[in-house]
Amino acid sequence: MKSSRRDPQLALEEAVSLALALPSIEIVGADLVRLPKAQAGMLFGSGKIEELKKTFEAAEVDLVLVDGPVSPVQQRNLEREWKVKLLDRTGLILEIFADRARTREGVLQVELAALSYQRTRLVRAWTHLERQRGGFGFVGGPGETQIEADRRAIDDEVLKIKRQLGKVVKTRELHRASRRKVPFPIVALAGYTNAGKSTLFNRMTGADVLAKDMLFATLDPTMRGVTLPSGKKIILSDTVGFISDLPTQLVAAFRATLEEVLEADLILHVRDIAHPETEEQAEDVGEILESLGVDEDVPMFEIWNKIDMLSADTRRALLVQDARTPGIHAVSALTGDGIPSLLDAITAALDEERTSETLMLSFSNGRGRAWLHDEGVVTAESQTDDGYEIAVRWTARQKARFDAL
Repeated sequence: MKSSRRDPQLALEEAVSLALALPSIEIVGADLVRLPKAQAGMLFGSGKIEELKKTFEAAEVDLVLVDGPVSPVQQRNLEREWKVKLLDRTGLILEIFADRARTREGVLQVELAALSYQRTRLVRAWTHLERQRGGFGFVGGPGETQIEADRRAIDDEVLKIKRQLGKVVKTRELHRASRRKVPFPIVALAGYTNAGKSTLFNRMTGADVLAKDMLFATLDPTMRGVTLPSGKKIILSDTVGFISDLPTQLVAAFRATLEEVLEADLILHVRDIAHPETEEQAEDVGEILESLGVDEDVPMFEIWNKIDMLSADTRRALLVQDARTPGIHAVSALTGDGIPSLLDAITAALDEERTSETLMLSFSNGRGRAWLHDEGVVTAESQTDDGYEIAVRWTARQKARFDAL
């Protein structure tokens, strides 16, 4: 049920990997079901529903996962027919997010996404449909239906969480502002889930971050200081993995979780180069980065990871291409192959040419002055009758960002 450009068998394998990311789930079977035409009320045809029902009963299945969208009505009807709990792709990903989120912000983001998802799941499951109390129910309160009451409760909870998130985001913004004053560039790891970002992060930092062969192993950005071989210091950020067909409400809910990518001076797009659909995965990552609003002028490297899983000839060919193609680096985060040259490339990319310039800012341009100080580019400052005379030393990219303020 996923995008037609994906191989169905590989899509099924990814779905199984998703399910295995939840420790409470035991997989007893997985199969592809042909769906010439989705049925509005039941998704599948009556014959297929009966066939699957017998399969589930024989295997004593408690939970059925459908790797694709299932409407609220379809979910309710299938659960009634099969006497099991059913989760579609969005529901499963939400369960994984809830299990993995660690920081306060991550937990709140999961709750917010879950509530918006649950709100769409409110269907008329009650057969009586009578009013709770008297009245017509046109203005809520007395007379509202159970569904309306549930929606009201969810909406109230959403508002409450958004207020809490507002406070958390403000606190995080203070942390980010203080970090900006430290003149260390941010290098963000991004990529498809299970591409090896956390393993690469551990290899580069020596940190013991959860790194399992498991989808969505990392949900909250982990940041560590790294000293490059040249002595230059950077902040390395490990972020949640992207995935195909990630519902838009989840992308929006996790925007703050991915904000380290938006703040990055250099993005390392980590690819599982040994995966049969590495090109399709790369397209998905590119689309999500674009939807997040990553600036086009932020430099990006492609890290072709897991070369240890390739044949010796293919590995040699990739290393040759790496040497000839700027911006591509073939590595094995597991064995360390290619890491020294990657670190050298990061050093060179962040060693942008800097120029000195003197700016005249009016007293009213407090925002521009604050930005310059936050970026750590101010080398001297004095006050004149007309405003501030500020000497800066910055890169062309910083100058362009300042001009765009």
